[in-house]
Amino acid sequence: MEEKLRQLREESLQAIRSADALDALDALRVKYLGKKGELTAVLKQMGTLSAEARPVMGQLANQIREELTEAVETARASLSEKALELRLAAEKTDVTMPGLPVRIGRRHPLNKVIGEAKEIFIGMGFTIAEGPEVELSDYNFTRLNTAEGHPARDRQDTFYFDDDDEVLLRTQTSPVQVRVMETQPLPIRIISPGRVYRKDEVDATHSPMFHQIEGLVVDEGITFADLKGTLNELVRRLYGPDTKTRFRPHHFPFTEPSCEVDVQCFECGGRGCRVCKGEGWIELLGAGMVHPRVLEGCGIDTRKYSGFAFGVGAERMAMFRFGISDLRLMFENDTRFLEQF
Repeated sequence: MEEKLRQLREESLQAIRSADALDALDALRVKYLGKKGELTAVLKQMGTLSAEARPVMGQLANQIREELTEAVETARASLSEKALELRLAAEKTDVTMPGLPVRIGRRHPLNKVIGEAKEIFIGMGFTIAEGPEVELSDYNFTRLNTAEGHPARDRQDTFYFDDDDEVLLRTQTSPVQVRVMETQPLPIRIISPGRVYRKDEVDATHSPMFHQIEGLVVDEGITFADLKGTLNELVRRLYGPDTKTRFRPHHFPFTEPSCEVDVQCFECGGRGCRVCKGEGWIELLGAGMVHPRVLEGCGIDTRKYSGFAFGVGAERMAMFRFGISDLRLMFENDTRFLEQF
């Protein structure tokens, strides 16, 4: 057995020192030192030795195991160092070579317009308010004077989460106004930008997901003149001092009186085209004086306070601001379009 052990030591040490790769070295470690390795196989024959020879052979076997283990670790360190040197040589960088151009992104036209609108309103003393996109129908409709049975609450128009029609994707950011009136002291002057959802068919001016910027002012002595002056200032600051607007009577459950505000079509200059559907004007926003029922529902004394509210589609603002003829371009992520801004 002693001869077998010494022969195994010479053979294994030579093989380990000759290994030229880490995977080959690991295979040799398993071959000689593994549970089913050659050294283990020799040691299984210890039972055939006499009682006097076993300690001697056991000591020799342990010595050989230590030598082989040390040889494996030494070889591993050497091979790892060589592998690192080869990798560093292969990955060497020539710093004198010209670098690759870095493409710098740009702000999306929609974000640009929303940012500009925020700056304009902040300059007029407004603050920014936010609220949940998944809303309760009580806040999205009932608290805004939109009773059950109103067409806006129909499942064909609104994305509901439950069969009881209690939880939905908000169709406007007006619920934020109610939440603010419930929790903040008067006077109030806020805008609430954010995403809203409606079951609209996709076309040049409609999308089932779009962005709104709604505003609310509640104070003593607020009149429709304040509303009109605020909106005209917004339009002039966004599109230039010569921008033409049109106020039309309309109906909204949460405002009284109410109006629609149009901007002259940028595509045709008012002559009529596919963008404005032949009318020469593009509907920009809806507005009006806050309905007394909405104020009273939030605990506001309508004998002392009044207010106005408005909601503007950010996509339409961006279309007019940058001369974009189709709303869908803003959601298609075509870099040829986005790089223009």
